[in-house]
Amino acid sequence: MALTDIISPKQAVSLYGLLLERIRRSPDLPAYESYFADLKQWQSITWGEVAKQVAKWQSTLRKEGLEAGDRVAINLRNCVDWVLFDQAALSLGLIVVPLYPDDRPDNVAYILSDANVKLLLLQNQKQWKSLQASLSDNHELQTVIIHNHSDEKLNAPALYEQDWLQDANEPLIADNCIGDELASIIYTSGTTGRPKGVMLSHQNMLSVAFAASQYIDIFNSDKFLSFLPLSHTLERTAGYYLPMMSGSSVAYSRGIPQLAEDMLNVKPTVLIAVPRIFERIYDRLNAQLSDKHAIAQMLFKACKDIGWHKFEYEQGRKKWHPRLMAWPLLEKIIADKVQQKLGGEMRVIVSGGAALSQPIAELFIGLGFSLLQGYGLTETSPVIGVNQLEHNFPTSVGRPIPGVSVKIAANDELIVNGPGNMLGYWNNPEATAQIIDNDGWLHTGDQARISLSGHIYITGRIKDILVLSNGEKVPPADIEAAILFDDLFEQALVIGEGQAYLTTLLVLNADNWPVLAKEYQLDPENEESLTDKALQGEIIQRLRTLLSHFPAYAKIRRVTLFLEPWTIENDLMTPTMKIKRAKVIEHHQSVIDAMYE
Repeated sequence: MALTDIISPKQAVSLYGLLLERIRRSPDLPAYESYFADLKQWQSITWGEVAKQVAKWQSTLRKEGLEAGDRVAINLRNCVDWVLFDQAALSLGLIVVPLYPDDRPDNVAYILSDANVKLLLLQNQKQWKSLQASLSDNHELQTVIIHNHSDEKLNAPALYEQDWLQDANEPLIADNCIGDELASIIYTSGTTGRPKGVMLSHQNMLSVAFAASQYIDIFNSDKFLSFLPLSHTLERTAGYYLPMMSGSSVAYSRGIPQLAEDMLNVKPTVLIAVPRIFERIYDRLNAQLSDKHAIAQMLFKACKDIGWHKFEYEQGRKKWHPRLMAWPLLEKIIADKVQQKLGGEMRVIVSGGAALSQPIAELFIGLGFSLLQGYGLTETSPVIGVNQLEHNFPTSVGRPIPGVSVKIAANDELIVNGPGNMLGYWNNPEATAQIIDNDGWLHTGDQARISLSGHIYITGRIKDILVLSNGEKVPPADIEAAILFDDLFEQALVIGEGQAYLTTLLVLNADNWPVLAKEYQLDPENEESLTDKALQGEIIQRLRTLLSHFPAYAKIRRVTLFLEPWTIENDLMTPTMKIKRAKVIEHHQSVIDAMYE
């Protein structure tokens, strides 16, 4: 039987206090589930077993000679040890600095230096080798713990986790944390420069997790599938602290390549994801559908359209129509089969981190998924608003969660005040003063409108608006999102600030580009093929179709095509998979200039 068993921030006091209370309430319930490759099976541990493991980490950490307030960093892929380290560190008053496993070594080195990190937990020895070359001579690392053991010998300050972690049989220590104290420094993605350290307290993250639980029912029978990096604030607050708060279990996916298989095996009921995941599923479904018979395509479209009408009817926005009578049959032969591919037990899906496009929302909701879009910033721990099942406007990012106030300021900027607002930026009072005003309102940098129902609609980004030479203002993100609905394009970046017209840089999809190249008798591996006039004409025509609903001044006049994607490795993308617009422009400045000659 599904039960609600929510631990409030007042009851928890701190993030470590949250764990202690969950262990007290649910010692025998499953907490975490992981795949063991050597056994070729999934296994779970209970909250009582988690308690024993955290105690072992506490005992070992205490012997490091660290003091309350010292910074420790964690750079692991999602796993139970991430939680164990985090909780043990927090219990000792240490400040946890989460890092992205796929981040560039030089960026990681900068964070370690900026935060004066003294102890670091790394995934493997290869990471340590790469990092060493970027570390300054005056780094403060005293201990580096390598999670994955290998036969290669390590030199100080590095040692393997299995050699460092001691088999102590000691009880959990009491909670001495203060809720308003700094718990974690989370570095932003850094799309426009060096990342800034966002300081979040225990109560910052507890309050947001609790408020989210008041908007979306979460039960102790729910199972979360965790695949977004735990270093991502959305996953940490909503995919780690929230399940702990509700007594739900969490299964750790093996990674994006195995995500589809993991969903089949784990059968999650709650999924937290970013739009890119839904875009990939959307593209895959469309690709599979294109190979089907016309009747199958017609039935799929009918299922989606009628399912969407059903959703709108249940939300009170459309009248009943006789065609809704076809839904039970279409659900059985179409929708249920798609749902089974995601495990068949999915109860609610939350999308955050970036805007979710309307066609994708309509597809998933039309197929019967309860998909909710939310919104927030690292600086707000992170959730500001989220839709509810009974008040779901998919084009909006929902209403503010309980305790959070929002309003529209100058330039249509959304500003927010609530218990999730950060303490400030680490060692950066100037940047703090720029984002938090004297009245305590945090300036998001996003333009928005608020409907009469209280739903927030993000309309643009203040700094990302392109102003053409004729004064027309263009939101590049909207145009880029429209372009990427063509599966020929993997990445897009629209250019035009101060220019008479728009141009774009386009990275072609590695799977679909060879098919088009063959049509035009071009060598897909030869970059000179990308400048073929007939091909360029084809691309421009595709863009005209994709952007037909945009104003005339928002049309793309010229394009430059690329085969090499913008990645974390070439420093053109952040660890959260956001394109570093300024760096891409700088990197390709010569070809951009050529498009305006």
